[in-house]
Amino acid sequence: MEVQETRVQTDRVLTIPNILSMARLLGVPLFLWLILRPEFGGPESDGWALLVLAFSGISDYLDGKLARRWNQISSLGRLLDPAADRLYILSTLVGLTWREILPLWLTLVLLARELVLLVMVGILRRHGYPPPQVNFLGKAATFNLMYAFPLLLLSDGSGWLPSLAAIFGWAFAGWGTTLYWWAGVLYVVQVRRLVRADAMAD
Repeated sequence: MEVQETRVQTDRVLTIPNILSMARLLGVPLFLWLILRPEFGGPESDGWALLVLAFSGISDYLDGKLARRWNQISSLGRLLDPAADRLYILSTLVGLTWREILPLWLTLVLLARELVLLVMVGILRRHGYPPPQVNFLGKAATFNLMYAFPLLLLSDGSGWLPSLAAIFGWAFAGWGTTLYWWAGVLYVVQVRRLVRADAMAD
């Protein structure tokens, strides 16, 4: 499968999967504005924020599926897709932490993983390697977090629905955080092996 995807990779920019990824990126500041409106005296727009998150999740699924089906896997798409994932996670962390829906310690745990990954990318670039591709474990972690965040946003209220959303939201947040760090540790191991192989080759 990896050989086939490499063979059909294209340098085209305006493909439907790339357009979907670009639309996801444009949704990041919109989502952050919607979720923070109540903090600046505006009306609550959580429903619209949830719709933006839902669009992000659907487009995330579609861009990868369509890219493979229509042979439109591209170098740009390989950059846009993980960038959009990380920016949505970052913006959601900022918004939910600002509104005190997420505790600060959980935000710091997730951001620390991103910092570790940035350091690993810097090491890879110094040795002439591209950034690591998103693996299944990392994608699973992202899916769990993208389920957790809207549920936790929905839990900001009273009644049976927010209570139920809180239970499932925190479950997904726990699984997602664990998988997120697990994927990060695997990246560190991968980088260490590459750097060690370079040192032995020298």
